[in-house]
Amino acid sequence: MKHLMTLALAAFGLLTAPVAAATFGPLVSPQTLSTTDANPLIIDIRGKGKDGVSLFEQGHIQGAVNAPYGLFRGTKENPGKLVSPEHLQKVLREIGATKDRATVIAYQGANISDFGAAARVYWTLKSAGFKDLSILNGGLNNWTEASLPLAKGAASLTPSTIEVTFSSQWLATTDDVLKIVNGEEKARLVDARPEEFWKGEKKHPAAAKPGTLPQSEYFVHSSWFDSKPVIADAAKAKALAAEAGFKSGEQLVSFCNTGHWAATNWFALSELAELDDVKLYPDSLVGYSNAGHDMANTPGLFQTLIKQVTGS
Repeated sequence: MKHLMTLALAAFGLLTAPVAAATFGPLVSPQTLSTTDANPLIIDIRGKGKDGVSLFEQGHIQGAVNAPYGLFRGTKENPGKLVSPEHLQKVLREIGATKDRATVIAYQGANISDFGAAARVYWTLKSAGFKDLSILNGGLNNWTEASLPLAKGAASLTPSTIEVTFSSQWLATTDDVLKIVNGEEKARLVDARPEEFWKGEKKHPAAAKPGTLPQSEYFVHSSWFDSKPVIADAAKAKALAAEAGFKSGEQLVSFCNTGHWAATNWFALSELAELDDVKLYPDSLVGYSNAGHDMANTPGLFQTLIKQVTGS
């Protein structure tokens, strides 16, 4: 009996053992990353510069691998569309990614909007089963401003055998959004775009028409930043979320034009403010509008004609 009790307690201990703490948390500073001995995989998501030359090869963090942002996105007709698990698996195998290794996403950090790229890749990897993820806060610009060194040239890659499946825990599909719009499901639809997009005064080139999702509200992605493109820490994000009336116990669906700015809102609300039911709608307004669904704040014919004539 004593032996059985010991086994039972041991099993209970295994079941209740705390989940291993993340190496850095959702954000890591250049200073912390530069001094760590944790050997994280650093995925540099920059592509080519205006001169057509790889930004990665011109200068990157020592040991990083390159997987440009476009590899995690859809086509120009619907940039926010999810890539297939098969495509994502191929990309991650080529760069040697594994789910059990701390992984840091590095991006340029040229402006506030740039953070959306890192947040979208973070969301994609988290949905693919990565549990120890971080974003280099402020990106490569913040790294170089801290006078930290860069390496040049191509990376040396050791492919992995990672298997990718995609969780829908943080995903909102067009069908999900339609259920919310039609009153079949309850959630707050949060538009991450600047106010002029929400009002229907401006639209993305790939969107069928201007406007927003019915019953939506807007909370601009730039709200999480001060003047520098370095996102707020967890304490400030929690305060900002509370001030805006966002709280756990209600579902939030973050959207924008193409799931880029919306990824920033998702990251801040889910990973920094730690709200428990935040989803990203990756197709966002480009996908939604081109599917022909009803939208709110869409200008009428007369307003559209006036805008075409006046150019404003």
